[in-house]
Amino acid sequence: MRKIIIAGNWKLNKTIGEAKELVGQLKDLVKGISKVDIVVCPVYTALSAVSGQIADSDIGLGAQDLFWEEKGAFTGEVSASLLKDAGASYVIIGHSERRQYFCETDEWVNKKLNAALAAGLAPIVCVGETLSEREADKTFAVIERQLKGAFDGISGDDMKKCIIAYEPVWAIGTGKTATPQQAQDVHSFIREQIAVMFGSEVAQTMRIQYGGSVKPANAKELLSQPDIDGALVGGASLKAEDFAQIIKAGL
Repeated sequence: MRKIIIAGNWKLNKTIGEAKELVGQLKDLVKGISKVDIVVCPVYTALSAVSGQIADSDIGLGAQDLFWEEKGAFTGEVSASLLKDAGASYVIIGHSERRQYFCETDEWVNKKLNAALAAGLAPIVCVGETLSEREADKTFAVIERQLKGAFDGISGDDMKKCIIAYEPVWAIGTGKTATPQQAQDVHSFIREQIAVMFGSEVAQTMRIQYGGSVKPANAKELLSQPDIDGALVGGASLKAEDFAQIIKAGL
């Protein structure tokens, strides 16, 4: 059995004080839950403060992005070692908003993935199609291209350390959600592609999350699908009660 993993991507929200308050509330709501891996991903400036706040809990800390170089003249960037120093053990890579607004490519995703693995961070690698790509029946072709680009040159052993998040771009922050069957179909395809690339053992071991307007109302049905091993939650993770309900849906 693959352990469910629920990660909250706070995006560009919450001051340090607000982040500490949110995670403090969450700690009380999910206390004693060990059957689900719980991760919160605040902004860079709040990482260290949140790390201290969750030190005595089962909540893991993730970052929303990283740069592939370790140090140097890269103004505004943050390296894997700096994330670890701030307390992070997970990192989101290749989110559709990074691809859309900051022109990230599959090659960049691959470089960031290698940097994360080298530093011992657990990568959450995002893939997903736009509405126009889905309507043009290109979903599987887009996902296949993103998987091959992201995991090019990665070993089977390292793949077992990775998490994939399928996020249909048309469902992120729109209120629209892929139906459980639509999500399952793509998750099953992803697992099949991983089996082709790395073998069935790796494919059956690695976890694949769904992301895209996940809410307490739809979490249970999504998480009940055979190839959906968790959720990457956006807006609903900014409310402790809602996020806790989604986590409990994975039990």
